[in-house]
Amino acid sequence: MRFIDEAVIEISSGDGGNGCLSFRREKFIPKGGPDGGDGGKGGNINFIANESLHTLQDFKLKRKYKAQNGRQGKGKNMHGKDGADTILEVPLGTLLINDETDELLCDLTESNQIYTAVTGGKGGLGNARFKTSTNRAPRKTTEGKIGEIVKVRLELKVLADVGLLGKPNAGKSTLISKISSAKPKIADYPFTTLSPNLGVVKLNSYSSFVIADIPGLIPGASEGIGLGIDFLKHLSRVEILLHLIDIEEGNLKEIKKNYDNINKELKAFSNELNQKEQWVVISKIDKISEDKIKSIKKEVKKLFSKKNVFYVSSISGAGLEDIIQSIGNRLASEKNKI
Repeated sequence: MRFIDEAVIEISSGDGGNGCLSFRREKFIPKGGPDGGDGGKGGNINFIANESLHTLQDFKLKRKYKAQNGRQGKGKNMHGKDGADTILEVPLGTLLINDETDELLCDLTESNQIYTAVTGGKGGLGNARFKTSTNRAPRKTTEGKIGEIVKVRLELKVLADVGLLGKPNAGKSTLISKISSAKPKIADYPFTTLSPNLGVVKLNSYSSFVIADIPGLIPGASEGIGLGIDFLKHLSRVEILLHLIDIEEGNLKEIKKNYDNINKELKAFSNELNQKEQWVVISKIDKISEDKIKSIKKEVKKLFSKKNVFYVSSISGAGLEDIIQSIGNRLASEKNKI
């Protein structure tokens, strides 16, 4: 199924049922008095986060949702039946935004988290409610309240601890496929990854972390060039950014230039994103000799003196265990601060 990360839908809660106008009519009781019941309440529309869902595809296919109306009250003081609630299931990480005001309504980040987006209208009052000592036969009732109608924009932001950055074909998809259970499409041409891939990396029998492979960035992405900014928002939740650099990209000046260009795109999109902790990962080290790697390491250390730098090969497995454990330690230390 194609990854869909944004949809706009119209949701309507149910209308309340009208109150009933009725008088008790039984044999031998000619003036039994008012007995009109109240109308039922309209149904709500509730969103619930479901961790087994990964796309907003269904909301692209159906754009309008309405909860059930409340039933009208009946005689003999019978209350009208309340309208059933409508439950809409969305993936974890879905933002609910009022499309007309841009107000953030809710951020569904926990499994089975529920948010009531629109509340059903109250039921009207039956004439039995208006009986007084001076008005023993009221003919007054009230209508049920109309339900709410709201246009809601759904935006899905990937929930992950670690995000992968890098130019197209930097080796992100191969890396995530080697260290996690994710199976992304891998090929030797740009933009193989057309949607975020999530993988769970096991540290041991009781702990793990989630890593996200985000489509490659190129200069001008924040202005819509290439895949544009469609997927940059998915990095906003991560703790660590791993910036993959293909060791075959060229000389060290070219490597630094490519690194800086991608960071310019991050900053142009969001300064907060640009300030996230970022580690440098030199990938595909199996493509060059060990002697060359040693000489490159000295220069790279100067280029990224304030960064954590790792050297990996997803093909041979070199350096993968080191980076996995380093990420695990870093995330554990962050949890201990909370």
